[in-house]
Parts: sequence; structure tokens; C-alpha cells
Amino acid sequence: MKCELCAFNTPKGTATAVFLKNGALLLVKRNQNPHKGKWDLPGGYMNQGEAPEETLRREMKEELGINISCDFIGWFPGTASWNKKTYAILSHAYLADYQGEITLDKKENASFAWVPLKKIKPSSVAFDSNQAIVRMLKKKFDVDYPALVRLIAQLDSSATVNEMNLYRSLIYGYMSKKVIKGKLVGAGWIFPRRTFLRKQAVVEDMIVDESQRGKGLGKEILLDLLRWAKKEGVEVVELTTNPSRIAANALYQKIGFKLHPTNHYLYRIQ
Repeated sequence: MKCELCAFNTPKGTATAVFLKNGALLLVKRNQNPHKGKWDLPGGYMNQGEAPEETLRREMKEELGINISCDFIGWFPGTASWNKKTYAILSHAYLADYQGEITLDKKENASFAWVPLKKIKPSSVAFDSNQAIVRMLKKKFDVDYPALVRLIAQLDSSATVNEMNLYRSLIYGYMSKKVIKGKLVGAGWIFPRRTFLRKQAVVEDMIVDESQRGKGLGKEILLDLLRWAKKEGVEVVELTTNPSRIAANALYQKIGFKLHPTNHYLYRIQ
């Protein structure tokens, strides 16, 4: 009997894990066709009745022997093949974290490696959807983490930058970076939030290296963040800064920020 439903090339759902550590991405070497012997991102197909997060937790337990927590990054359409037939897939990509040690299932993957993100060529990775994920990661997540930690220490010497929190923040916001001669010398981060009244955004962690101050880099970073906010349809941008940062306060007022008298409270959950 002819199946009309089979004629629709609707995508099959997959879930893909993005593990990052010290600026390196976890890749696994495929032990099966298609693309046997090629580097791949860990993941797999969704079973009937599974949510993508459930799929990813199951696959990571099966493939790598680990339990994970994850944050959704985005959807990436692509193609795969079976029995010489090509069909559509839709990959749900997640930033993933884990505790413990990786125990590789050698049936699916022969080996794994942590490869610096900036050194990975998207075309070297199996599947077009994964190549799109890697391109996105290189554009959005390629940050000189040790240099950023040193910068933030100039802003707040007591601050501890968690690498996974950094990547999580980049999912939902935008980082403007200044790099001179291959060295990260300035950065600022902005993230949107929806309130009852409007779509707002908050600027955080604006800092320029001590050796580069007075050159207008802070202004360039701030204007870049405001361009992003305008593009995203943000109506109001807010920031807070220490009154002792004389130059920073002068810059914000010069750009057009208005001082908004308020009581700023922080409550630490324990």
C-alpha cells in the first residue's frame, strides 16, 4: 500500500552536545558509517516520545558514560543518510556540562579529543548540521578565557569567572571584544530581558586593560553594544557602575546615559 506520509521529507529530530573546556571543544571520532573515521559532535536521534533534553541525557550516558546538565543553544537543520538515501534532520544543540570522567563506548566512537575551538575547521566535522554548529561556536563562543579572567580581575579583584557561566551568558547575550595584536584588551557584555513595560537590556562587565586606557576603546565597545541592542529591538539599556570609576561615569554620560537614582539591592541565595 502506498504511503503518502513517506513522501514528505520532514526532518528527524536529533540532539547534539557542545562540551567546552579551557576554550577547547570535545570531539568524538566516529566508528560507524556514515562518515566513519571523521570527527563528530556527540549526540543522537530522538526516540518516539522523547524530549530533546531526554535524548541528550540518554545518549551521553550511552556514548560517554556521563550524566549532564544542559542549556539550549538553538536549532540547526541539516541532512543525514541511511541505505544510500538522504533525508532531513533537525539538530537541537545544547551547551552541556558534566561531572566525573568520560568512559567512551567504543562501538559508536573510536576516541575523543579536546580541540581548541579556534583551530577547528567546520568542514572537518561530520554532518552539515554539526558544521553549522561549529561555525556558530567559532563566531559566538571563541573567547580567550584566561585573558578575559585577567581583565575581569582589573574590574573586580574578588570576582571568580566560571567558564561555563561565561558560555551560558553568551547564549543569551552579546559580547563586544577588542583584540590588539592577538591579545584581548577590552570587553563588554549585554543581555536582553523582557519586563512588564518594555524590552530592556543590561550592560555588564565593561572593562579595558590598564595598558590600553585613554585610547577610546571603551567608547567603541559601548557603541557596539548599543548597536546590538538597537538591532534586537531593545527600548532601554541600563547599566550600573561604581561612582569611583570617574572615566567610566564620564563616558556613559557623554554617550547619553542618564543617571537614574535608585536603591540597588543584592540578595545572595544560600
